[in-house]
Amino acid sequence: MSHTPHELAEEFPDKIELLHKLKMDDPHFVRLSGEYHDINRQIHRVETGIEPTSELFETQLRKQRLKLKDEIAAILARA
Repeated sequence: MSHTPHELAEEFPDKIELLHKLKMDDPHFVRLSGEYHDINRQIHRVETGIEPTSELFETQLRKQRLKLKDEIAAILARA
């Protein structure tokens, strides 16, 4: 599969070490990052035509990803 944009390391390039630490130490962060990863992959499959869907559902996925990214950004800011 081709490169998937919007991976957390790309979204927060200055926080890569902190991302890794939180994935090792914080179960809540692990859950959030896992959900983000799953939704991000699903969006990528939709964008590349592998998994066609309605525009409404794609928009819902994008909103979910943004909400998760905001939650992750807040955790990174507090850490």
